[in-house]
Amino acid sequence: MSEEIFLLPDVGEGLTEAEIVTWKVKVGDVVTLNQPLVDIETAKATVELPSPYAGTIVALHGNVGDVLEVHKPLITFDVGGAGGAGGAAPDPEAPSAPAPTKEASDKQEASVGEGREAVLIGYGVANEDAVVTRKHRRQGGTPAAAPVAAAPVAAAPVVVATSSVASLPSVAPRSTPPVRLYAKQHGVDISLLTGTGRDGLITRGDVEQAVGGEPSAPRAPRVSAITGPNTTSRFVGRELESWASGPKEERIPVKGVLRSMAEAMVQSAFTQPRAAVWVRVDATRTMDLVASLKQQPNLADLRLSPLTIIALAVCDAARHFPGVNSSFDAAANEVIVRRSVNLGIAANTPRGLIVPNIKGADQLDLVGMASALQVLVDKAREGTTTPNEMIGTTLSITNVGPFGVDAAIPILPPGTGAILAVGQIAKAPWVVDDQVVVRQVVELAMAFDHRQVDGAMASAVLSHIGRFLHDPAAAIIAG
Repeated sequence: MSEEIFLLPDVGEGLTEAEIVTWKVKVGDVVTLNQPLVDIETAKATVELPSPYAGTIVALHGNVGDVLEVHKPLITFDVGGAGGAGGAAPDPEAPSAPAPTKEASDKQEASVGEGREAVLIGYGVANEDAVVTRKHRRQGGTPAAAPVAAAPVAAAPVVVATSSVASLPSVAPRSTPPVRLYAKQHGVDISLLTGTGRDGLITRGDVEQAVGGEPSAPRAPRVSAITGPNTTSRFVGRELESWASGPKEERIPVKGVLRSMAEAMVQSAFTQPRAAVWVRVDATRTMDLVASLKQQPNLADLRLSPLTIIALAVCDAARHFPGVNSSFDAAANEVIVRRSVNLGIAANTPRGLIVPNIKGADQLDLVGMASALQVLVDKAREGTTTPNEMIGTTLSITNVGPFGVDAAIPILPPGTGAILAVGQIAKAPWVVDDQVVVRQVVELAMAFDHRQVDGAMASAVLSHIGRFLHDPAAAIIAG
């Protein structure tokens, strides 16, 4: 027997722990290289870890719900002499590789203790001298060969796909942890289902159809800050029967996304001197433009909403007032002004509040912004937001309007200069040419870090956004 221990890698930037969400293998299973092993939840996202070895599972170091530290044992493999990371299934005609010596194992453990880690394709800190890409696996397809990064040799395994991967069987059906749990609870084998989601993803609707022949009644959207009221949050919208018959109190462990959110909000509240400005805007033309665009045949596949126009307005304001797209480096006593907007969108998901961002949002036109928001929403809803999409936010939007709220003063995400809160767009009396008429009105509030964004700049930015929403067609053409 030749054993290899797969240590839990850092799949983000400096993450220290992760929770086991779903085991996809069990002791005794024979696995292939890059076969999905486990879903883990970090403070930033739910991540699927592929196998760094071809071999037999000897031990699983943790149960579902356990929180493991990075660089601690996750899985022990019997590789049968196949050896190091990136190895494919052994060739029966080739001489078997010698089992690693105790001295080599000791060196591996020592180097891991010095901070070396397993680097999976698509995860971890990128090497400055190499670029590693990770393509989506498609159901029923054969994984394409991935380029091998010219990275320094790490003591723990580096997972790379080689030409021998072509002989591997099809990967397991793709779905998200909540869907797999729902399928398990209802006795549905997802390996027998055909996914209707993007790239063959098996959705909750697919499972519901397998359970009862027809999908159940639509549930309220799960990404409420973007799409509507949330009835599946861990805190709100509980069924009345459950509320009446349940325990007198419920204790919820603060970990994963919830812990990350709590720590970030405390850090922001006590390190950034926050101020706020707000304004009411006649957004009738914004609503008319969205309605008109939805009637265009060439835009039928786009999920257009007022948020699309608002996102364009925020990016346009940042181009005119770059100082709002900044952060304060307290250690260096410097203000960092960024010339590219990574636009964060606050999303209230069942896992907690997350703020994924659209990289280079200021370079997108209306169609590009609508497409980017659609991808962001879908990933947040499905729990497939990647760690990379959670870092680097420079400017943010939180949409509280779908909750029926008129306004809010949000807390700044740490490391950003400003965040815009958008209330509900609703009919209200408005004075036009000295006449009181009914218009679609929205209240906007901007919270900002007063160390680098003063009241004059914040007011100018908010007024710019207001003018954009008052006449978006003219603003888009002018931009």
